[in-house]
Amino acid sequence: MTQKELHLQRLVNEANKKALQFYSRRHFIKESAMGFGALALASMLHSCGLGSSSTSNNIVFDPAHPLEPKLPMFPGKAKSVIYLHMAGAPSQLELFDYKPDLMKLDGQDCPKSLLEGKRFAFIRGVPKMLGPQAAFAQHGESRAWVSENMPHLATIVDEITFLKACTTDQFNHAPAQLLVHTGGPRLGRPSLGSWATYGLGTENQNLPGFVVLTSGGKFPDAGKSVWGSGFLPSVYQGVQCRSEGDPVLFIKDPNGMDRDLRKASIDAINDVNQQEYKEFKDQEILSRIAQYEMAYKMQISVPDVMNINDEPDYIHEMYGTKPNVASFANNVLLARKLVEKGVRFVQLFDWGWDSHGTDASLAIDVGFINKCRQVDKSITALILDLKQRGLLDETLVVWGGEFGRTPMMENREGKPNPFKGRDHHVSAFTIWMAGGGIKKGYTYGETDEIGYYPVSGAVTPFDVQATILNQLGFDHEKFTYNFQGRPYRLTDVSGKVIDEIIA
Repeated sequence: MTQKELHLQRLVNEANKKALQFYSRRHFIKESAMGFGALALASMLHSCGLGSSSTSNNIVFDPAHPLEPKLPMFPGKAKSVIYLHMAGAPSQLELFDYKPDLMKLDGQDCPKSLLEGKRFAFIRGVPKMLGPQAAFAQHGESRAWVSENMPHLATIVDEITFLKACTTDQFNHAPAQLLVHTGGPRLGRPSLGSWATYGLGTENQNLPGFVVLTSGGKFPDAGKSVWGSGFLPSVYQGVQCRSEGDPVLFIKDPNGMDRDLRKASIDAINDVNQQEYKEFKDQEILSRIAQYEMAYKMQISVPDVMNINDEPDYIHEMYGTKPNVASFANNVLLARKLVEKGVRFVQLFDWGWDSHGTDASLAIDVGFINKCRQVDKSITALILDLKQRGLLDETLVVWGGEFGRTPMMENREGKPNPFKGRDHHVSAFTIWMAGGGIKKGYTYGETDEIGYYPVSGAVTPFDVQATILNQLGFDHEKFTYNFQGRPYRLTDVSGKVIDEIIA
């Protein structure tokens, strides 16, 4: 035998040995469990999603081919989603929610009526009101208000629907991010991208259905749970890629292993997994098999699609990208490339939008402006690029944070912070959408004269989730997955489609 064949035989022998040991322990437990004990064990396994399909009655789910393209409940206007999350929560009062009356109150003590009975993250004592720290103007035929912080985005407002009266009930970052992306403020629920991939599969079997790209130097406060699969099969979790270096860690074969030996190794591992599945009928084993096969395919497909070096100069100028440098702009361009190649859901997280005013990098009039400059050009380019390629109508682009910012200054110890900053605000913030069957040049919802409360068109994260699913072709109330004895859905027991913004 050759050296490669000997190496492969050792792999197979070791895998079979481990499988036999595993089988022996499990086989003893299974065969020994009699009468009511067996019923109890079966019940526990069922509640964990083992021993049954655990799928919704309205989704055709093939555990052996979990990412194959599937038809939605009804024809959806969007085939894919690009969700741009500004982690830390950008201030709507310096971007899209123009409040001239707030400027008149600048520097005055905050009225007690705005403080009594409210919970804040870092406001102590009586804070000062803080007027808008940016100039605003109306743009486009829709006459939408956009601040000077987003000059490029202002040129495409007629492609966008603004939701001006978004609300939430979570004022800390991690729970609020989880609520926006998983439908609950606690760990354990599947993310929006996982639901979309579970329901639709992916059009490109050589790429993951759900890809995640991060920027800003840190993960979102909620960590990787915001793109986790929760109780859905793990094959539906987001695959994090990088815009610098290898797109996926360990994607290259180690020295001494060629493509054929890699394939033979994976086949040997999956043969053992198939034996294990035949014995225990745990569908997570099939997910594991699918993930091994996807990893093998990704070795060829991912480095190609994640390479922006071959993009023409005008595209790099358009997005403001710089090859071989990790940046939000690079991630935005990669998002376009990914949906162009058939990826179902692309999630971008950009960290650094927590504008407290504790230092210059977090100040509304310093760090916040720098963050706007980092994203403005590339986001605008994304909309224009998708449109010129004929992809905007079938790609839903969503932009937003996890909550808003207060119209008063933050003061952590009963006195103003060194720099101008705003505290977390749950009652009002702005999200916008474009493409994917959403109205163009439209504003829905309105806040009061200082941007504190909604006065019309209030929507929740559940409503936004229901609308996204609707555009993909799913009734959010019927799109479920059976877990622990009952059907679960992304929107829990809440949410309604925002019909007013659908074209």
